[in-house]
Amino acid sequence: MHPALTVATANATLKAGLNHIAGGATGVDCARLRQFDSSALAVLLAWQRAARARGAASFSILNLPDGLASLAQAYGVQALVSSGRH
Repeated sequence: MHPALTVATANATLKAGLNHIAGGATGVDCARLRQFDSSALAVLLAWQRAARARGAASFSILNLPDGLASLAQAYGVQALVSSGRH
C-alpha cells in the first residue's frame, strides 16, 4: 500500500487492490499508510466485499493506523476494519 490513501488516490488504489484480490490476495498491510481520509475506509470496505464475493472467508486488514481506526469508530465501522491492528 502507498503512504497516501485519500480522495485523490482512492480510485487508482481501489482498482489496484481489486486486481490483487482477483489474483488471490486475502489481505492488506496498512503499515506504510501515513496520509488518509474517509475515502480510505470506503476502499478498505470495498476490498472486503470483493474478497467475499470471490469466495474468501475473510480479508485481513493489518496495521491499521490509529487515526484511521479512530475514523472508523466515528463512522461506526470499526468492527469491519479491525482484523489486525498491531
